Amino acid sequence: MDSENGKSRLQKTQDEVEEVKVIMLDNMNKAEERSGKLNELEDRADLLLEESKKFEKTSTQVKTQKRWENKKMKVVLIAVAVVAGLIILSLIIVAIVQSTKGSD
Repeated sequence: MDSENGKSRLQKTQDEVEEVKVIMLDNMNKAEERSGKLNELEDRADLLLEESKKFEKTSTQVKTQKRWENKKMKVVLIAVAVVAGLIILSLIIVAIVQSTKGSD
């Protein structure tokens, strides 16, 4: 009876060890799976960082280009206004000169 009780204890302990072994293997598999997912997330984060740097560089270039286009447009508008002003001024001067010649 003592040997039977010892065998059942041994069997019970072996069953518990087997159960712990199964749980440990499952935990190891889950840890490995998480590690793979973390690596994938890290790769995606690196890619997003690279893309954001490219976007920042491109947006800065576009901003600079638009600033220069706006400055060029202001210069053109000022030049047109000056030319129009000079034309109007010259027409007024011509009209004044002709009216003074006509009254002489």
